[in-house]
Amino acid sequence: MDAREAALRQAHGHAVRWLASLSDRPVPARASVDEIVRALGAELPDAPSTPADVVDLLATACEPGLTAFPSGRFYGFVVGGTEPAALAADWLVSAWDQNCVMRAVSPAYTAVEEIAGAWLLDLLGLPPDSAVGFTTGATMANFTCLAAGRDTVLRRAGWSVAHDGLVGGPPVRVIAGQDRHMAIDLALRYLGLGRPELVEADAQGRIDAEALRHTLATRGPGAGPGSGSVPTIVILQAGDIHSGAFDPFPETIRAAREADAWVHVDGAFGLWAAASPTYAHLTDGCARADSWATDAHKTLNVPYDCGLAVVGDPAALRSAMGLQGDYLIQHEHGDPIDKVPELSRRGRAFTVWAALRSLGRPGVADLVDRLCRHARAFATGIDAIDGATVLNDVVFTQVCAEFGDDERTDRVLARLLDEGAAWISGSTWHGRRVMRISVSNWSTTDEDVSRTLDAIRRASSRTIRP
Repeated sequence: MDAREAALRQAHGHAVRWLASLSDRPVPARASVDEIVRALGAELPDAPSTPADVVDLLATACEPGLTAFPSGRFYGFVVGGTEPAALAADWLVSAWDQNCVMRAVSPAYTAVEEIAGAWLLDLLGLPPDSAVGFTTGATMANFTCLAAGRDTVLRRAGWSVAHDGLVGGPPVRVIAGQDRHMAIDLALRYLGLGRPELVEADAQGRIDAEALRHTLATRGPGAGPGSGSVPTIVILQAGDIHSGAFDPFPETIRAAREADAWVHVDGAFGLWAAASPTYAHLTDGCARADSWATDAHKTLNVPYDCGLAVVGDPAALRSAMGLQGDYLIQHEHGDPIDKVPELSRRGRAFTVWAALRSLGRPGVADLVDRLCRHARAFATGIDAIDGATVLNDVVFTQVCAEFGDDERTDRVLARLLDEGAAWISGSTWHGRRVMRISVSNWSTTDEDVSRTLDAIRRASSRTIRP
């Protein structure tokens, strides 16, 4: 056995043991950063080590400091787990070691990306001629789509970002709901567009369609004199991070179209509602937007590093993301490199293809339905706890609850994490401290939900004031 095979066998053994431990181990990590540093050794060695020994040290030292993100009882963020076929495909991605940017260099990857992209458009009910780019995550998917939107609305105004940059050009007006995700602000900052104008949202975080129409009817801050329209981007969301609510797409997109605005939908986890006949109504009208961003790691449950940027006009995406180089072997039909920011990237579409091929259309629908069913079970169980109140309409996979007041809510969360049966994060929503449950993992079972509710009841009973 050579050194590479020995290291791979060692890694396989540790991986299998880690996954087997998830049903019983505490969900929070049990070791600190300092403890892991001591176990690994902080000094760079003066002599080499065998690859198998290195893998063994890494796995053994780090295991106590790992949070059981893949567990069915992790609900802290909308991050999902990893579906088995996608996990195995990701091992192949590392072994194959492809730089998946050009058709001529990696035809296998390009074929898989094209198939997976078409399947995604079909499942999500988006225009079949759209371009699909595979990015690092939802933040960069939003960035990619908004870059296409920025360049397009400026091009309509007679300005070329590619040639002239932004300085001296017309201002771009960006409008979003006040409850948009912070990743939107980050992407806009990357694009040199600054903070968006915020439109009122309702108690569940849905943008107010009439308020949007009124905002669009004004010229906005920074608009110069004259009667010409201001280049405008409207950002909507499919799935509020606290309530799971979806913006009213038919009314809002109609208003944006009347203002000749580019419409982008941030659907990091909620866009997948379209794949379920039971929940597809939440995305009614969404397909009339210009671009959509989601994250395959969230609801679809593929490994990290797999955002999806979808743009209805492939030429707009290629204009924003494409590049030329004398040494590149580019194809007349386009390459994966034309749709994403990176010049070097791993084969993200392999894992998406594997998950979709494994689940099939009914399997994806069932995955979405199960996540939503577990969320409703959490809401029902928490509402039955003395002093607890579910604050949102549970329409998808998110549940927000409080336990009487901010102080007690935080004590319940602290007790819950200290016990370790589940991992649930706190947040502040509408000025109140809340327990925010995100049901995102394919492996979550009815028993996991029951065990977690029992843990919440115990944490709540221990924090009741005498």
